[in-house]
Amino acid sequence: MPAGRPKKQIDQKQFEKLCGLQCTLEELCCYFDCNTDTIEKWCKKTYHKNFSEVFKLKRGNGKISLRRKQFEVAMDGNPTMLIWLGRNILNQTDKIEVDVSTIDDSTREEVDDLVAKVKRRKNDTE
Repeated sequence: MPAGRPKKQIDQKQFEKLCGLQCTLEELCCYFDCNTDTIEKWCKKTYHKNFSEVFKLKRGNGKISLRRKQFEVAMDGNPTMLIWLGRNILNQTDKIEVDVSTIDDSTREEVDDLVAKVKRRKNDTE
């Protein structure tokens, strides 16, 4: 009869799925009913890397799934998701920046008129 505690079995597929769900080391320990040292040793044995290195690699699948779902929701017409993805991926913004030092006098007058109209409209709606 061997001495010591029996080896903890960690299912590699399940481990990778949980990393994809962004589970922390502590959450993985709870799931596999073991301590952090056990996970660290298993990662060294299985992947020849420590947990944090393995986690960085395996969490990518979860990020890909999340990004795919965000695009699906956006393409189904969800305006909030369309705006969020536009801002974060396409660098779109609601701000309009104008460098007034490069415009001529007639254009500057047009811009001033436009700003005045916007301010009046804003005051009318308040």
